[in-house]
Formats: sequence, structure tokens, C-alpha cells
Amino acid sequence: MRSELFVLASSLVAKQERFALATVVRRQAASSAQAGDGALITADGTFHGWLGGSCTQPTVVREALKAIADGAPRLIALAPDPRTEQRPGILVFPMTCHSGGSVDIYIEPVLPPARLLVFGVSPAAQALARLGRAMGFAVDVADPAADHAAFPPEVVERVWTDPEGPKPSAFPGNRPFAVVATMGERDEAAVRAALAVDPAYLGVVASRKRFAEIEAALVAGGAEPESLAAIRSPAGLDIGARAPEEIAVSILAEIVRVRRTAVEPAIAPARPAGLPVAAAASKGEERDPVCGMTVGVEGARHTAELAGRTWYFCCGGCREKFLASPGGFTQTAGAGA
Repeated sequence: MRSELFVLASSLVAKQERFALATVVRRQAASSAQAGDGALITADGTFHGWLGGSCTQPTVVREALKAIADGAPRLIALAPDPRTEQRPGILVFPMTCHSGGSVDIYIEPVLPPARLLVFGVSPAAQALARLGRAMGFAVDVADPAADHAAFPPEVVERVWTDPEGPKPSAFPGNRPFAVVATMGERDEAAVRAALAVDPAYLGVVASRKRFAEIEAALVAGGAEPESLAAIRSPAGLDIGARAPEEIAVSILAEIVRVRRTAVEPAIAPARPAGLPVAAAASKGEERDPVCGMTVGVEGARHTAELAGRTWYFCCGGCREKFLASPGGFTQTAGAGA
């Protein structure tokens, strides 16, 4: 992989922006790609680098964006005859480059660390910050009384002392996992501030009786009951926790379960023989009538107008084949619709 891609990757990591790295891990002549060739795809779909002919780019970009969205890597193969490349754990797509050959590409998303937002300065809040940092979370603490004595810089990345808590703009594209561990100090205000940042998870450390009081106070203050329905209280898995560290372990275990079960498996098993390689085009995608590859409609580079319809192609070569003899391709596309 070229050194400038590492420089770009370092810059994106520093800015906590999402991207994916794509690396050629296997090639078969006469593909122009070589093992070790690499590319970087940003969250807006911009492609940097080299993975062989430009005809591979639409598929790589599409799969890279899926990897960025679900946080899971995938291994893809592009081959002139996809039926010959059916292997467990690999997604297979048509190779439309004129040079032929096949190529396997490993796509790995690079995402900012998951963020844990802790409200409160209680012993449970301090334990959550310490254990969350040890688990690789970027930790924020929000409380007017929070300071670096209770939450040292090596544990907590940001401390919010504004009584209204952090603003949603503080978490662009990275919804935090929030825990309210105020335990009797400004509970309602903390829950209100936590809801405002649209967390991926919100747990409240409180007894059922106390949370019912918090909930009633929030509704009386104008909160919609529906917005409170997803709050988990008592927060954490029921492991009989009592000590602050045990409470923190139970809550972080629950967050792990929420986080992992929210991601669907990205690597598909090999398809049974006889099934079509390409899945049906999703919303915002069209099928290339020549090779069958799915093509993103927005920003498509290769299109043609025929019979009152716009046709989309993965590359210029497919477009040329279509325009040279559209009849057979339009009939096939119509039959598969």
C-alpha cells in the first residue's frame, strides 16, 4: 500500500472520521491488480489508491460503504465467471475489466472508538469511566462537579461541566453509549441531557422505584413518554452486582450485548449452485443489464437513455456493449424485472 494512503489514514483517524481500507490479497492473471495493492475509501465514497482497473471501483466502494455502516469487514472476489469463485465466507461479484483475471479484496472499516458518556461523579460513575477506558471506549464525563481529580486525563477524554450537559453536535456520526449514574444528584436533568444527544444506549443507575419517580417528573416537565421507553433501568445485566465496580461490569456487559447484536454479519456463506450471484438491487441501485452488477444511481458515471428509460452501467465497456446491441440486453433485463 502506498505511503500517501497511510498519511491520509492518519489524518482521518486524528479527525475521528470513518473510512475503509481495501487490500488485494489474491489475484489471478490477467488482472492488472497485484497482491498488496491498496485503496482508501472515505465515508462519502471517495476512492484513493489503486486496485487494478477502474471497473473494480464501483463494487469496492459500495462494499466499503456497507462496511463503514455496519462496522464489519468483508472479503470479496471479482471474477469473469463468478460461479468458479464460490467459496465459504466470500462475497462474489462479476469482473467486467477487459483484461480478465480475478481478484480477491479484503475490506476493513476503520471507525472512531465507541464513546461512553457517563453522567455523575458517584463511585459507580468513576468505576464506569475506568473500566470503559480499559475496554477501549473513548470516555466523556458530564457533571458540574466533575474534575480531573476524580476523572484523570488518562481515563477521561473530555469533561463537561455545563449544567445542561454536552450538545448533540459533540458526537458527529458516533452516537455515544450513555449512562446516568448521578444517583440522587440532578437525576432528571442528567436523563434529559442524555436523551438530547440521541444515544445508542441509555441506562440509568437507580432502583425501579426511584426511576419511576424520575420518569414521572420528566413527563410532568414535558417529556414524551415514548422517548423514555428505551431507557434501561436498573441499568446493566442482572448479575447480582452491589459494589461500584460490579455495577460498572454489569452495565458495560449490557452495552457490549447491545453493540454487538446491532451489527448484522457481513460475510455471507457461499451460495448454493444454480443461484444468481448478484442479489436484487436495493433502493437507490440499478442492475447493469450487461454484466448484472448493481450500480449506485446517485453519481453514476456510465448511463444511457433508451426507450424512455435510463440504463446504468458499472463501466464504459458495458455501456459500449449495450449500445452496440441493446435488443438482447433490454429483453433480458425485462424478463428479470
